[in-house]
Parts: sequence; structure tokens; C-alpha cells
Amino acid sequence: MSDTVITAEPGTAQVVITREFDAPRDLVFRCYTDPDLIARWMGPRELTTKITEYDVRDGGRWSYVSADADGNEYGFRGVFHGTPTPDLTIQTFEFLGLPGHVALEALTMTEENGRTLVRTLSSFQSVEDRDGMVESGMEVGVRDSDARMEELLAELQR
Repeated sequence: MSDTVITAEPGTAQVVITREFDAPRDLVFRCYTDPDLIARWMGPRELTTKITEYDVRDGGRWSYVSADADGNEYGFRGVFHGTPTPDLTIQTFEFLGLPGHVALEALTMTEENGRTLVRTLSSFQSVEDRDGMVESGMEVGVRDSDARMEELLAELQR
């Protein structure tokens, strides 16, 4: 199993996240674009995620809500820019708890020897927005999501 690497260079408005998965690229891409599969790995383990919209095409919108055991909900939404592919998926990302602070994300997937490296570059509107996202606990959600994705990929390959 690979570790998730989160890089947030001081003074920049970007975060780079990389993770290598033990699965072919087409399967990893499917996990990123199939709403039923996304709901199984997205977010921290203690939350349940419900996909409310997922239109994987240029201009298509996506949204989901994660909820904790006490019923607190956390909503997220975005829009795809260009047709998503494993080579490049560009989308916006907005946490509805902090509306108006939108990041632009570019996700790429490269496969080597049956393993897939996923790289996400998130560009925020300001260093302050980026720092706020990092300080919000983003790291826990990203790491939990990636671990859950690894488990799902193993299950799908059995």
C-alpha cells in the first residue's frame, strides 16, 4: 500500500496530492466517475456520503453530502471543465460550509506495471483560502478517502 503525499508549499495558493494505487488506471478512473462507487470511498470513515448529482461531462455538475452520526451534514459541489478522462480531469471544488471559496482541480492518472499514480493539483483563489482548507482538517478526509479507495479497488479486483 502507498502513502498519500500532501504538499502545500508556504506562500502558494496550491495543494498537490499524490497517491499510488495497486490497480489499473481504467478501474481507478471508474472509481472516480461512478457515483455508486464514489459514495463508497469519498470522505472520512465516520461519515456517510450521498451523491446528489454526478454528470461526468464537459459542463456537468457534481455534488454530494457527507453526514455524521449526529446528522450534521457537509455539502460539496463543482463543475467539470472539459470531458473528464484518466489523462486529465478538470473540475471546480467548493465546500458549501464556506461558499464562494472555489478551487480549480486538475487530476491526472498514470499507470505503470498495473499500478496507477493519481495526482491532484488544487489551485485556490488565494493563499488564505488554501491555508483555510488545509487547516480545516482536509488532510484527514483525503487520507481516509484514499485508504477507503485502496480497499474498494482490492475488493473490485477479487
